[in-house]
Amino acid sequence: MEEIGAVLQGLDWSPLYISLKTGAVATIISFFLGLFAARKVIKAGPKVKAVADGLLTLPMVLPPTVAGFFLLLLFSRRRPLGIFLYDQLDIKVVQSWIGCIIAATVIAFPLMYRNARAAFEQIDVNLVYAGRTLGMSEGKIFWKVVIPTAGPGIISGTILTFARALGEYGATSMLAGNIPGKTGTISQKIAMVIQDGDYLTAGVWVIIVLIIAFTVIFLMNLFTGRNMKNVKRW
Repeated sequence: MEEIGAVLQGLDWSPLYISLKTGAVATIISFFLGLFAARKVIKAGPKVKAVADGLLTLPMVLPPTVAGFFLLLLFSRRRPLGIFLYDQLDIKVVQSWIGCIIAATVIAFPLMYRNARAAFEQIDVNLVYAGRTLGMSEGKIFWKVVIPTAGPGIISGTILTFARALGEYGATSMLAGNIPGKTGTISQKIAMVIQDGDYLTAGVWVIIVLIIAFTVIFLMNLFTGRNMKNVKRW
């Protein structure tokens, strides 16, 4: 215990701060993009839906390093987009915190999209028709009727998205690198200290991640359970 206490006292907490900050921003971006994409895909034709769903879900099944490779090619300062962002907008993506956000968003987005789409598909269409009968606009129906009805699925997707963004490693390492105090996340810190043979420090970080992960799962079950407590089960 004394050794663990000594490790905690000398611990650099910047990886935790960077991970939480990156996870929060990536979750907010994924939330709105996921809702928008899920709504559009549901209304699309079968062929368009199949192609769009495949493309939007692809980062979830690809190895994160593969996604990071494509992101590195896309945002490199040797590529048109990277050159434009840096020269015209003074935005550097590679080896920057913006790179952390982009990588985490790309990897975590499919979880938000899939959960939102599944929740939207279970909504009773008669509720939408009732809103139109009452003269509600499509935007108001979406935010006042659809979102509350699909609430449990959306909440689950949001929490899982945050958890995935928080623990992202492969794509972040490829695009943002591992710069201490700037792009170094918890996952990268654990890998780095293990390579140095410092298993005690790695163990402390692992415990911190486990606590955060358990808290995320607990909150997800808590929020979704409130909406299901009156549902009779067989």
